[in-house]
Amino acid sequence: MQIERLHAAAAPARDARIDLLRGIAILIVLLLHFSLTYRLTQSSIADFVTPTFVRALIVNGNYGVTMFFAISGFLITSNTIRRDGSLARINITRFYLYRFARIMPSIALALAVIAPLGLSGVPSFANSVHGQPLPPSFFIVAVGSVLTFWHNVLMQSVGYFNYCMNIYWSLSVEEVFYLVFPLAAAVLGRTRWFVALCALAVVAGPIYRGMHADNELYFMYGYIACFDAIALGCIAALLKPAIVLSRTAARTVTLIAASALAATYLIGIDGHEAFGFTAIALATTLLLLTAPDSADSRPIRLLAPLRWMGRHSYELYLFHIIVLAAMRDLVPRDALAYAVKPLWLALFVALSCAIAALVSRLFAEPLNKALRLNFVPVRPIVAESLS
Repeated sequence: MQIERLHAAAAPARDARIDLLRGIAILIVLLLHFSLTYRLTQSSIADFVTPTFVRALIVNGNYGVTMFFAISGFLITSNTIRRDGSLARINITRFYLYRFARIMPSIALALAVIAPLGLSGVPSFANSVHGQPLPPSFFIVAVGSVLTFWHNVLMQSVGYFNYCMNIYWSLSVEEVFYLVFPLAAAVLGRTRWFVALCALAVVAGPIYRGMHADNELYFMYGYIACFDAIALGCIAALLKPAIVLSRTAARTVTLIAASALAATYLIGIDGHEAFGFTAIALATTLLLLTAPDSADSRPIRLLAPLRWMGRHSYELYLFHIIVLAAMRDLVPRDALAYAVKPLWLALFVALSCAIAALVSRLFAEPLNKALRLNFVPVRPIVAESLS
């Protein structure tokens, strides 16, 4: 009980802007995946806002993952400094245990749903390449690649082979970051060397994407293709304590950054493979840098649903694709009436949110807390975060 009180007392308040940015990111990812299956450009929604605008709104949803990467770098760096005082003093064992407790229970549950359904022959859960089924034993490789952080590499070798698991490439990028971050922080010691490493990643990202602009399995899913967004988030976290802006200046920068984020998103990925992702990450980090303290902020009530989605973005990311896979097997694209697509979209979002909430409340959060309380010692002076 005493340990539970120490965890609760040390936990920082949630940042409304981070929740909002995560909510926006997961929403555009959901819209992208739904439209890839059901073509929202060929729906009654397009009658109101034109197919061109709908396409611009949904086809660039992979930028949402870039936003997640930038936020992840920012939060991991900020929380490490909050807990340990500096990057050089990072508690590596605790860091790995915290990440394991947050990440692994939910992904294990998702894979425990996907693999049996795939082995049972349910189409959208099975493994196949160009319509040719892969042997059942391939699930060992596929599931193993997700759990050991190289699923994106497997996809680069095999191609798109599993409707549900295809999107889990981003977890491999995140998990390799989690693996490298504490080692880099501890070995490099001084902040300036850590910043130098981040700067190298920021430079390497656009170069790598430019070299592979003709293959999305590389320019979107490769480690080097994504680490620049994470690195920008890390740098922003290190800079934030030293940046003091007036309320007017902060609002001005926020407006500029939000406008740049929206403009870059709508301009799109096509033709901007090298620097588009950098621009999205940079705009996201500027919004993180100008976020007001939780005590001073008054979140807009109308945006509460998006903030809720942001708080549950990890579970939404993992399980929305399972919901969509079941829906597409139940009602294929050609069988869904033109006028019904908006209602089918609403049902998809509602079901995804409901399942994400149940997984979070009944499974992920209890396991996360139990693992941390039972295996990680807590010091009273150290702040905690269960995110």
